[in-house]
Amino acid sequence: MKKHDVLFLTEDATHDDIIEIINDEAFGPGRFAKAAQRIREQGPHDRALSFVATDNGAVIASVRMTPVLAGSVNGHLLGPLAVRPSHKNLGIGRELVRIAVEGARKKGSEGVILVGDPPYYGPLGFEKVAYNALEFPGPVDPARVLVVPMADDTHARLKGVIGWRG
Repeated sequence: MKKHDVLFLTEDATHDDIIEIINDEAFGPGRFAKAAQRIREQGPHDRALSFVATDNGAVIASVRMTPVLAGSVNGHLLGPLAVRPSHKNLGIGRELVRIAVEGARKKGSEGVILVGDPPYYGPLGFEKVAYNALEFPGPVDPARVLVVPMADDTHARLKGVIGWRG
């Protein structure tokens, strides 16, 4: 069995090219048509809350966080989250999510939102958002819209348009 020496680091501009390769491996060109990507195109992600995982110095996974206004919630959109095939099922993606969510909490985010699989993200603290409560800039399966609420009234205020928050 191969020994892994995984480190988690804050993303910086030198990681951009490899992150694009990893996201292309994970999602292919179809990722550019997704509603969450329409939000990401509205403005830059927050590098201070975006992270990479390295193994023996090579970037093997990443997660990005984009500041959003979701209804009246000042939050963050998590994603894309991608792990190279050689490093899947080692808990690296889950750790990246944990680090990113904790970073958002410390920065005062009122919620971390994503479009993803409830069975994967539920154990990480994500809950379903009320059906069709958020209007994305494109089609999205409302059953896959999830949030880690970070304020008592987060769910109640997740109503309306979701978009980039500068």
